[in-house]
Parts: sequence; structure tokens; C-alpha cells
Amino acid sequence: MKTSLFDYHLPKDRIAQSPATPRDSSRLLVFDRKTNKVAHDRFNHLPAYLQAGDVLVFNDTKVFPARLIGQKETGGKMEVFLLHQIHGKIWEVLIGGKVRHMGMVISFKLGLHCEVVKQLDGGIWHVRFNKTAEQVLSLAERIGSTPTPPYIKKSASLSDYQTVYAKKVGSVAAPTAGFHFTKHLLAVLKKKGVQFEYVTLHVGFGTFQPVKVEDIAKHQMHAEYTEISKTTLEHLHQAKKEGRRIIAVGTTSVRVLETIGARKEGYKGWINAFIYPGYRFRMVDAMITNFHLPKSTLLMLVSALAGRRNILKLYKTAIRKKYRFYSFGDGMLLA
Repeated sequence: MKTSLFDYHLPKDRIAQSPATPRDSSRLLVFDRKTNKVAHDRFNHLPAYLQAGDVLVFNDTKVFPARLIGQKETGGKMEVFLLHQIHGKIWEVLIGGKVRHMGMVISFKLGLHCEVVKQLDGGIWHVRFNKTAEQVLSLAERIGSTPTPPYIKKSASLSDYQTVYAKKVGSVAAPTAGFHFTKHLLAVLKKKGVQFEYVTLHVGFGTFQPVKVEDIAKHQMHAEYTEISKTTLEHLHQAKKEGRRIIAVGTTSVRVLETIGARKEGYKGWINAFIYPGYRFRMVDAMITNFHLPKSTLLMLVSALAGRRNILKLYKTAIRKKYRFYSFGDGMLLA
């Protein structure tokens, strides 16, 4: 299947630059995959589309201020974007600027510095910090900035770029489908009898990496750290046994559920799931998601669930009806 089949034109003014206020006032496009019916609503009306016994699966990862601005030895400014710890004091990072080389030392505020020790493909580097991973994360909280995507031109606070249920630190990008949930909406859903389950997937570089090959089957996903508990798996398996819907909140939750959801024991490790049309879903019955970039792995994933032609038609409708797209944009329920 060709990457070009997942292309579409989006006017720049449709790219949301800030979240809706309140968050659950964003719009909601509902697509019934069985009847092909489409509804246009508000996200705070989500409970009307769910029923007691439905299981919402959230990704409780927490974004940290991964963008660090430092100086090289000659005094020039350098940007280091933290991806994840490899081992010990070695981290995988992106380094901005044209002049980057092995042995380069980059200094930051509060006594933090790193040395470039390895170059990888795709603009990725390994650096060795002078602090432990825990210390690097702690210092990043003080001197780092929010790692919002490049299409968001306005500066955003970390609280804006975080879900209300974020718990486990480790992501360089937020699971944005969760942005629409407020504490009030969660309380309403819980009162209705909707079951909540949580998984963890620390969103990594793969989210930013475009599909550069024309044959999507040749695209290589970057691995992302994932956790799911034995108790959560037991709850999910019981729901499937009883015929209750498992509804993934976001593409990250889908990747976790479809990769390791069939396990009996809990899991802590790395996954690199790439889901595109032709994939047969085993765990996920429906999903809540945002509107994704053209030719992205995320657009391919939602197309696998709802059909490529259906998704592109829905996107065309959403553009015409002036929905807001991407991270801070509106939501979809693919039921």
C-alpha cells in the first residue's frame, strides 16, 4: 500500500494553536462504523454515545520538558531534545543546528552538560550526561521547555500539553486524544458506569517521524517503552469475555492493546507496533482520537480501524465544517 494514498490537503487555519476552553467544549465527530452514520457534537456529550460496562483505556504517560537549550564550547546556542534514557547516563536525543560532531560538549544551566558519543540514522544521537537519569529529569523540569510539535507556533505551558490523568513521567509528546477529558467529564462517565483502565506508553520520536518510503510496509517504527499490569489485563479479558466494548483513548492506547493486550501476565518493555489497513483488530472495538497529519502512521492506524476511504471522507467533511486539527484540535469517536 502506498503512502500517497494517505495524503490530503489541510488549510493552515485549521491547525489548532491552543486547546479548547474548557477542554471538553471541543467538537466531537462521531462515526458509526456499522451504519456509516456521522454525527457532529461536542465532546462533553460523549457520555451519550457510551453505555454502562464500556471500558475506556487511557494512556497515563506524563510529558516532561524535553527541550533543553545549551551552549557548545565555542559559545554558540545548541538545542538538545531528550528522547529517552538508553542506560546509565547515556541518552538518545535530537540535536539542533548544522554543526554537530562526536566529542562535542554542550553545557546547560544548573551545572548540567553532555558529550556527544554516537551518531545514529535519522538525525538521532547518543550523548553522555554528567548526571544520573533521575537528576537529568529533575533538572529538565527546571530548565527545559514544553516539547510541542512544530506546527504549534504559539508557546504552550506544560499544563496545557498534558492530560488531566497524566501520572508516569517519560513522554516527549502527549497522547493528545486525552486532552478533551476534564475531571468533571471523567466523573460523569464514571457515574454512568463506564469502566476506566490505564496503560502506559511513553511517546517517543516515532510520533514525529514522517513516513518517507512509498511502500508503507517498509516503514520502520521507533520502539516506545510500555507498561501494562496483570490486573489491567484481567479486567480487559473479562470485558471481552462478557462482550463489553473496549474503547481506546488515542492511538497510543491502541498500540499497547493490540501488541500486548492478549498477554496473561503484565508487561514492562519496548514495543514498535505499526498498524495500517489490512490489520485485524483483536482487542480494540472503538477508539477516541484526534485529526492526524497527512501521510502519518497515526492516520494509517485510524484508517485500519475505520477504512481509508471512510477516514479521508470524514476528514474532508471536518475541513468543510471547520473542525480544528492536530494536537490541540477536536476529537473523533470511531464507534
